[in-house]
Amino acid sequence: MSRTYHISDFGAFLRKCGDAGRDRGDQEESARDDNRSSRPDRGTNQGFRQPQNGHDRWRAIYRVRNREYSLRESEVQTLSEVGKFRVIPADDLTRLGYRGDRSRMESDVQNLHRQGLIEQRSIEGHESYSKQVFTLTKEGHNLLSRQNLIPDRKAIYHGFVKAKEARHDADLYRLYHKVAKEVDRVGGKVRGVVLHYELKRELYGKLSQVDPNKKLAYERIRLASEYDLNVVKDKIPVPDLRIEYEDECRDIHRLDLEIATRDYRPHGLAEKAKAGFHLFARPQDHSKLRRVLDTHEITAEIFAL
Repeated sequence: MSRTYHISDFGAFLRKCGDAGRDRGDQEESARDDNRSSRPDRGTNQGFRQPQNGHDRWRAIYRVRNREYSLRESEVQTLSEVGKFRVIPADDLTRLGYRGDRSRMESDVQNLHRQGLIEQRSIEGHESYSKQVFTLTKEGHNLLSRQNLIPDRKAIYHGFVKAKEARHDADLYRLYHKVAKEVDRVGGKVRGVVLHYELKRELYGKLSQVDPNKKLAYERIRLASEYDLNVVKDKIPVPDLRIEYEDECRDIHRLDLEIATRDYRPHGLAEKAKAGFHLFARPQDHSKLRRVLDTHEITAEIFAL
């Protein structure tokens, strides 16, 4: 009988991987220039850094074409987070982005909304009640991209998608913070986040350009390997969220995360499990998903979201 796996179980998995990495690192230590003092402080992924006096009154002026925007640093960070994850629930932004400071969050959001940079909507939540979520407007997207406010030219998203997709994507921000916290706890540091939209666009774009004279099955395997993914029944499953992190030995690891819901059919759940994704689910979906795992003899661990 399968059981519910908690985030502490996932932390144990990361520690196991970290121990293996340290074993390799010990053998190579003499060849490394391990200047750890130059590494940034861990924990910067866990919410915004608040000024010591609790207020961030200084504002910068950003100009895009004929528009000017006056923004605090925390407001720029909020724009970046919303653009990175497409949809963020207000409650999660307060708890994770502002460390529970709702008045600060509301003040920032009001200013961003007043300047036309974000929009707010109600969507039906998993518990059959509406929840408030934020997304970038086109103007917010333009500001981030034209001012290079997203590091490394990462993908930026704006606008709402279909209601079902928005409800699903609204959990990605929470999932990221939950896993990033465990990565930090075992001594790692998150280096990048990639959503399924970006992975699919790149992967399918390259698949569409495959030379018709080449055997598609081989090219599919080659491309999957290039993106560190697996082929399952002639398909390349793509995770909801990919986190890239650096361990204490400076080795880079990738965590492919998937949010499973009660709507998943057995073959879909089996496909995600065979692809090697780490599965997460909301508490109310666990009992049904566990029954599917047991009935269809699918080997997988589902962690609590």
